[in-house]
Amino acid sequence: MRARLGRESVYMPSCRLGLYVALRHWCPPGGRVLMSPVNDDVIFFVVLAAGLRPVQAPLNPFDASLDVDAVPDDVWGSLSAVLTTNLYGNPDPAPGLRARCASLGIPLIEDAAHAIGSETGGRPVGAWGDASVFSLSKHVGAKAGGMLAVADPGLADAFRAARDDLLLPRRVRSELAYAVRPYAEAVVRRLGLRRAAWATLRLLGLTEREGIRMPLRPEELSRAAHAAPDLGAHDSWVRVDLHDYRLEPGPVRLGRIGRRLARLDGILAAHRAGTERLLASRWARPPADGTVQPLFRVPLLVADRDAATAALARRGIVVGYLYDPPLDDYAGPGFTDPSPAPEAARWFARHALPVDPLRAREALDALQRSGVPPAEPPRALTRRHGPGPGERDAGG
Repeated sequence: MRARLGRESVYMPSCRLGLYVALRHWCPPGGRVLMSPVNDDVIFFVVLAAGLRPVQAPLNPFDASLDVDAVPDDVWGSLSAVLTTNLYGNPDPAPGLRARCASLGIPLIEDAAHAIGSETGGRPVGAWGDASVFSLSKHVGAKAGGMLAVADPGLADAFRAARDDLLLPRRVRSELAYAVRPYAEAVVRRLGLRRAAWATLRLLGLTEREGIRMPLRPEELSRAAHAAPDLGAHDSWVRVDLHDYRLEPGPVRLGRIGRRLARLDGILAAHRAGTERLLASRWARPPADGTVQPLFRVPLLVADRDAATAALARRGIVVGYLYDPPLDDYAGPGFTDPSPAPEAARWFARHALPVDPLRAREALDALQRSGVPPAEPPRALTRRHGPGPGERDAGG
């Protein structure tokens, strides 16, 4: 990662732990952090655990990138930091954000969990901010591990020490479960037992999300806020979908992560090819500059996401990484400052269908057969951001 980014990189058990470490280093308790409302709720809870106030930003409705020009001046002046999302690998406008943060004297922190191979402004995503965090569970598929990269190499030792203070002791049982998980998943896939496996987990109470968002539990969250900054007080929210997020890694885990990371270039090439195919479809809005990133997921914009999801499910393609409703609608003003222009985020969250580019051919065939049309954005959104999917020849 140091070679890829040109920056000192510190291993973390997870992206979310790396983000917590970075936020605690730069942001004083009670500080305000600009972030995207179309984001994993785990990241929202990491910001709260760090003792900070999330401030939801306006978005571009077609790729959910931060809309820098739509953030009011009084909001800019109140911030302690900016946190990008680079949703699905689509880069946020890092050059503009870098300039704005520099003028305000606040840190830019890049969440590059979905964007390990993406670029913007001639640099890799993650090479613009004061710090950036990466997930090795995504493109690399290691089911564990993360990286915290820093612009100032002199901070690396401090971040290692902060990480070590937060680590939980290694557990043999967890290492064994990690070792056998890929083989168990392979058996489930081979036997076509995905639905039965999920039903069993729900029956045993081992799933933490019945819907897209986890339960907010506002009364408990308010009590946890009094202890912030405190990762332990927020652990039941931050650990969702990854209970080992702060576990000291063992040799089995580190060995698998290393082997997967060594194959990253081939993985990115395959993602780029699938992304190009999906962006050529009528449900996509290709970037104006024609750049094809090796996206982790490609957000097709469909009129009826439930119907589209069902069509993909019949082909054995599971749609994940949905972030609906936006965080300001999900959490409310008690826990976050709402976006001053929420409609773009709501529209994107309602219509985005994140498709795995490695399943591009099957997914497009399923959508074509389903008859699900592209989403038609409201005219107010197209006036500001240009035509949506399926409107490239109509001029909006």
